[in-house]
Amino acid sequence: MGQASPVLVPDISSRRVDIRYSFKGEQLLLFGAILYPGGRAPRRPAEVAVVLKGPVKPIRVREKRKIAGIWMNADSHRFRSAPSYYAIASSRPLSELIDERTAAIYELGLQNLQLSPGGGALPEKERRFEAGLIDLRRRQGLYIEDPKGVEISDGVLYRASITIPSQVPEGTYTAETFLIEGDRIIAAATRDVEIRKSGFELFVARAARRYELAYGLVAVLMSVALGWAAATLFKRRF
Repeated sequence: MGQASPVLVPDISSRRVDIRYSFKGEQLLLFGAILYPGGRAPRRPAEVAVVLKGPVKPIRVREKRKIAGIWMNADSHRFRSAPSYYAIASSRPLSELIDERTAAIYELGLQNLQLSPGGGALPEKERRFEAGLIDLRRRQGLYIEDPKGVEISDGVLYRASITIPSQVPEGTYTAETFLIEGDRIIAAATRDVEIRKSGFELFVARAARRYELAYGLVAVLMSVALGWAAATLFKRRF
């Protein structure tokens, strides 16, 4: 019989994140234990990588260029699917833990994301827009890569802190934990995290979806009213 493989026992600090009017982001803790056969860690314990991935959605990326001194939308490209959020943390840089083929299969690392371009474009254009999308979402805090973000204690306990930014989209997120040894994934485990609007934000979101015309009119009236109030106050003071 073959030697038994280690088992992952993962958990998350919160299975649900509520987005309220005062939401400024949150730190989500992914932690757990590695159960080795015999109950004792080997001399060279396995390494760990954790991934938090948001819902996959279509997106159109627009490229701006300066034409006649004015920045304009010059080109665009559509992706059929792209993670709305992606964060990965590992105990060591992925290039030191796993080979490129395995990393691509499990989508470990930003360079291995399967973005599913819409098709019809030249490979050079697809690569340019893929790089642009990843760079844009990195700057927005929606794509994160931390090569030393996982701490392992005594070879059996691990933990990683992942930032949830304030502009994170809602939906069901997947938290994946991978146990890596000798360029191979030897164990994996998955947990779900719900990120939802609540309170006044939930009311506004539902109103915008159910009563689109009324919501638009109210938004316009509020803008006009606020503009009029600001102008009146300015006249009174000066």
